[in-house]
Amino acid sequence: MNVIKKLIGFLSIIVLFTLFHASVSFAQTFPAAPKQEIFKAKVMEIIDEGERVIGEFKNPFQKVKVRILEGSDKDKELTIDHGGTVSIREEQKVKEGETIVLSKFSSPQRTYYQIIDKYRLDNLSFFVILFFILVLIVSRLKGLGSILGLIISFFIIIKFIVPQILAGADPVLITITGASAIMLATIYLSHGLSFKTTVALISTIITLIITGLISIALLASTKLTGLGDEAAYGLTLGPQTSNINFQGLLLGGIIIGALGVLDDVTTTQTATVFELKKTDQNLKLWQLFKKGMVVGKEHISSLVNTLFLAYTGVALPLLLILILNPSNTPLWFILNNEPIAQELVRTIAGSMGLILAVPITTFLAAYFFTKKRV
Repeated sequence: MNVIKKLIGFLSIIVLFTLFHASVSFAQTFPAAPKQEIFKAKVMEIIDEGERVIGEFKNPFQKVKVRILEGSDKDKELTIDHGGTVSIREEQKVKEGETIVLSKFSSPQRTYYQIIDKYRLDNLSFFVILFFILVLIVSRLKGLGSILGLIISFFIIIKFIVPQILAGADPVLITITGASAIMLATIYLSHGLSFKTTVALISTIITLIITGLISIALLASTKLTGLGDEAAYGLTLGPQTSNINFQGLLLGGIIIGALGVLDDVTTTQTATVFELKKTDQNLKLWQLFKKGMVVGKEHISSLVNTLFLAYTGVALPLLLILILNPSNTPLWFILNNEPIAQELVRTIAGSMGLILAVPITTFLAAYFFTKKRV
């Protein structure tokens, strides 16, 4: 009996050793994922270009000579096939003298290079600087405050809102907190430290909270998951981002999207009521409210259209899907699809928030300006 036990134990050790060796050998048959490096490069020459027929498709191709401008391969010149087997559009073809983005893939088996994009930051930087100069020329000191507010907004989003959401915090709470900090900085920097600006700030915070509540109700009733676009869905695949509350992320996006336009509504309406009161100090609360709402109604008409067009511009590819809708696919099925339903919710929630911002701001401004002599 002991001999049998020893024999079984010996055979078990042999089997385990064999399985371990086989698993190691099996793993070694699959090469490690290639290492990727990104460089800027300059197109030196277009050696050849044309079209290659693959099945029923004609794919543009180029044979390009490039010189790498940075990194470990700096000043190295090489010839690369661009397109052909990889489908590219005509506008993706490169020209001699252009700066491009080059990707280098390295593995023990081979190293190869691929053109992945055109480098455009130099031209983009020029127009960003031109934009800032234009703001400063037209708005002067207030323009400088707006630029500083823009920088602060970007800093709060990148350094506070995004890291907190990645850490698993509630996106709605974090977004409202961050948005309040953005408003506190940007409204005072853009419009100055005054009682009038404080009224606009209070109105913006109240309306923003209401917009958030409307968004929560819409998401609950439509049962959106927050995974209606490729970027959000891609986050579910990452080990560091799988714990994100994607419904909350969608809500946070709606709140931030509405914030910029709300700022415009509340400051404009507050300024309107302020000027009306300054013109006639004898106006009572409801008289001031009614006169302010005359301007506010005009503001609502343009704002709803503005927000709709802004969201429509972002969702333009989705509208193409509607136009190309096959006759056998019901229209309700297309509209019910989450990417499209998500854009509809964004538009409805943002528009309702903007509509409510006008009477709320007008009433608060009328109330405070009748209590305090302008």
